[in-house]
Amino acid sequence: MFSKSCEYGIKATLHIAHQSQRGECVSLKEIAKAINSPEAFTAKILQQLTHSKIIISIRGAAGGFKIKETALEKIKLSHIVNAIDGDEIYKGCGLGLDVCNEAKPCPVHYKFKAVREGLKTMLETTSIKELSTGLNEGLTFLKR
Repeated sequence: MFSKSCEYGIKATLHIAHQSQRGECVSLKEIAKAINSPEAFTAKILQQLTHSKIIISIRGAAGGFKIKETALEKIKLSHIVNAIDGDEIYKGCGLGLDVCNEAKPCPVHYKFKAVREGLKTMLETTSIKELSTGLNEGLTFLKR
């Protein structure tokens, strides 16, 4: 459903949020290892997230990436998806057809429309804080 970049972007943001709540700044190397992603690929994703003001990049020896505690509730999954994949997930055809719309629907158009609307609602209402709470409590995991 999401691109590989977007999946890694969500995982990276959650890892950074988890560490930020502990008062820690996280290095590129730590993030890449935690989400099982190549460093160069992770660096590009983190650059997109920084550019979109989802995460903060801190330079220097004690630098790395973090998210302000006050931003954790404001950052929704939709912000990450839009920063990396754009809004195509809300528009694409369920069967991948080039032309699929209300006037010329594919066989799954109306059923997939309901799925997309539900997905959009979930992404727009789910905060990073909500998801990182599960990580903090050991109820959810980013890596097995």
